[in-house]
Amino acid sequence: MSAHEFAVVVLAAGKGTRLKSALAKVLHRAGGRPLVEHVVRSANALKNRRVYVVVGHQADAVRAIVEPLGAKGVEQVPQNGTGHAMLVARRAIPARVKYAVVVPGDAPLIRTETLQALMRTHIHGGAAATILSAVLSDPAGYGRIVRRTDGRVKAIVEEKALADEQRAINEVNSSIYCFTLGKLWPFLLKVRPENVHREIYLTDAIALLDQQGERVLAEVAPDAREILGCNTRAELAEVDRIFRERKRATLMDAGVTIYLPETVTIDPEVFVGTDTVIEPNVQLLGKTKVGANCVVRSGSVIRDSQIEDGCEVRQNCLVTDTRLGKGVVIGPMAHLRGGAVLKPGARVGNFVEVKKSVLDEGVKAMHLTYLGDAHVGRGTNVGAGTITCNYDGAHKNPTKIGANVFVGSGTELVAPVRVGDNAYIAAGSTITDNVPKDALGIARGRQSTKPGWAAERRKAMRAAAAPKKNPEIARQQKRNRSSDNG
Repeated sequence: MSAHEFAVVVLAAGKGTRLKSALAKVLHRAGGRPLVEHVVRSANALKNRRVYVVVGHQADAVRAIVEPLGAKGVEQVPQNGTGHAMLVARRAIPARVKYAVVVPGDAPLIRTETLQALMRTHIHGGAAATILSAVLSDPAGYGRIVRRTDGRVKAIVEEKALADEQRAINEVNSSIYCFTLGKLWPFLLKVRPENVHREIYLTDAIALLDQQGERVLAEVAPDAREILGCNTRAELAEVDRIFRERKRATLMDAGVTIYLPETVTIDPEVFVGTDTVIEPNVQLLGKTKVGANCVVRSGSVIRDSQIEDGCEVRQNCLVTDTRLGKGVVIGPMAHLRGGAVLKPGARVGNFVEVKKSVLDEGVKAMHLTYLGDAHVGRGTNVGAGTITCNYDGAHKNPTKIGANVFVGSGTELVAPVRVGDNAYIAAGSTITDNVPKDALGIARGRQSTKPGWAAERRKAMRAAAAPKKNPEIARQQKRNRSSDNG
């Protein structure tokens, strides 16, 4: 076939009222992407195709997703059914295009290979229309495929119109089709909106094609789950579960160990190297890449980050937009974000936050520390409770700490400030001036000790807490005692 002989039309104009959402149906996410993005990506992998997305509700938001992928948005106003959507798409499809594949925008599990099989069946069978069908153990809610004795499709019968003898049919319509456009257009123009919704349906055009003796075929999907739509929140959750299952299976087949895989969430563009171990309740999101021989322990969430070979992410870490060099260990309960870079051998411990900072080779910050807008030199040790005070109320300011520096616990570095190589910072200091290399920086009040002060303080507190007597009552008690003595 010549280039662009196929068009793919993605029907994405609907609102999706059963989701009970202000968001258009195809913008909801499953498997780490909006539903319509999955469909367009599967279509893009086909050869000799152009992709058109029929948009309607929240059209600009849908276009913003599909057009960067190379698809063309075509607006349907008003939304008068699937047949009307195809007539709208017709205005954008070049006349030389002979065939079209039609896919709902809320069928994200459809695979490129399945669409290719549908197209081959259609062309080799000389069909006017070919339906992608599926065989379900429970076909309730779906239109049934009624075949002729020669295997061709006789009709698509909606469930409410089924005859008693048709209810046992378990081959169902997926609403995914392939058409020969030269045959579709004349019949689609004949369809009248004679239904309760007053809409034009593609299934009515298929019925007309069959009535006029045109060939209508059906290709059974190899995996019935590929036809699943997302009309309800429960269906959306099920589709998301299947995507996650597929991704985990792919990684495990490639040599990744995943414990309790049903608890692990991994987005489609995530890469994980061989012999890496992923513990339960981990999330690997966005465009994260994890190298070989790493360990990601329970409860950690990593998004859009690069983790090189041999790293360990301990329990309950949150890592976003971060790069970890070889052999880095972080956590437990560390927070790295905003362009943090930890070079090989660096170590960040519990309750340490690193934001937009570079920690050079061998740096250690083990406890209760915030490093923001900082550069920490090779081999430096950052004591517990250290803070880079990077924000002055108007601007973020940098802190530069040299190599092999010892930063004592409880230090505050008020940016902008520089600490030279091999310097020491005394514990409890608030550093506001630069500290030269090999120097000791001390910035704290001198201790004063007052012997016995605590004991006197306790005595005064007891006295203050004792009940106070009324003076008149005290005088009367004294007279009573004198009278008794007389």
